[in-house]
Amino acid sequence: MSIDAAIRALSTVLGDRLSLSKSDLDAHGQSEAHFEPIAPDAVAYPSSTDEVSKIVAICSEHRCPVVGYGAGTSLEGHTLAIQGGIALDFRDMAQVIEVNNTDMTVRVQPGITREALNEDLRATGLFFPVDPGANASLGGMASTRASGTTAVRYGTMRDNVMALEVVLVDGRIIRTGSGARKSSAGYDLTALMVGSEGTLGLITELTLKLQGQPEATAAATCAFKTIDEAVDAVTATIAMGIPMARIEFLDAASVAAVNAYSKADIPVSPHLMVEFHGSDQGVAEQAERFGEIAAEFGGSAFEWATKPEDRTRLWQMRHHAYWAILASRKGATAIVTDVCVPISKLAQAVAETQADIDASTIPAPILGHVGDGNFHAILLIDPDNAAEKQEAQRLSSRMAERAIALGGTITGEHGVGMGKLPYMAAEHGAGWDVMAQIKRALDPENILNPGKVVRLNG
Repeated sequence: MSIDAAIRALSTVLGDRLSLSKSDLDAHGQSEAHFEPIAPDAVAYPSSTDEVSKIVAICSEHRCPVVGYGAGTSLEGHTLAIQGGIALDFRDMAQVIEVNNTDMTVRVQPGITREALNEDLRATGLFFPVDPGANASLGGMASTRASGTTAVRYGTMRDNVMALEVVLVDGRIIRTGSGARKSSAGYDLTALMVGSEGTLGLITELTLKLQGQPEATAAATCAFKTIDEAVDAVTATIAMGIPMARIEFLDAASVAAVNAYSKADIPVSPHLMVEFHGSDQGVAEQAERFGEIAAEFGGSAFEWATKPEDRTRLWQMRHHAYWAILASRKGATAIVTDVCVPISKLAQAVAETQADIDASTIPAPILGHVGDGNFHAILLIDPDNAAEKQEAQRLSSRMAERAIALGGTITGEHGVGMGKLPYMAAEHGAGWDVMAQIKRALDPENILNPGKVVRLNG
């Protein structure tokens, strides 16, 4: 490996778009969660697919690691250069290439964020529905197979990426998928790349499905006396086939943090936050039926928001919940973990997780996208307290083990990175070895985001 030689070669290709400044290196060595900073040796800012190809080919020649970088919002250390090397930042590849109104698709570069894309689409009457909360880049969202608050209706990135342009480790540029809505032609390379976290190739273009802006939208909050009642209301609503656009859960601790952070006055008890999309009549019927189901489980204190500004404020509070919870304990950092279980096991998973937290020595509010069985615990710790970190890791491990035992997964949307590596063998068994074989076949020198998703011997 010769990182220095790679940097010298890259400087002739990129000039001042290869940064060695300490501020740039430090910025690309940070993590949203509890991981210690790990700076890369240099930051590259390509402006085209051809430049990405040249960068990767040079790095491959010198066996220099390359880590793709979007908005830096990931939670499992995905973008940390744990073996050094180059952070390849897609900041300058953030354009909408083409909108096809008839096909309801859009082609974009990987660096554009979901908010910027939807702002660009506003005049078309279309929107991109996947909403992880953070203003993440679309390339990063595809790389981690992200989802979020709207997945219960519109699906995850797996369901919304139709085609990709990808640079492989030897610099080859391939296109996966097509503009067709389905295909039986060979291996699904698009699905392979979505969720691979930059370990198999670097995404340089995406073709995404779009949705029409709904005629009517209604959102509401609903209070419950207990977590069990709130979660049971979710499973009953799903079983009735009510087409919710979002259904989010916050426990009492999360609500208290949101109130303090957002200057809100939501009753401090477990809450569901829901949203319905459709026609005026359809939304009204869906909302009425949900209200009936929620009431059966003790739901009360309904607060409906039909004005756009009120809905925006409501979902801003939900999206800011992580920061609100972090602020609820001064000086704390967080180990943020997520699991996903079958809907039939959701109540059990949440109740047992809550029991673990109640018996613990650290605060850990629970919230999540419970409409698809996905929930999060934000484990608040003093970063200088080794015992608290160990306890948080114990709780996180318990959640992962429980999810697997209940037929679920160790992560529903955050991805593996390096934080979830310890649980991959338990979830996938021999399948994890197959993932490693695929990694070796496509990246034999382990250049692309090494140390993430799989472990390689030797």
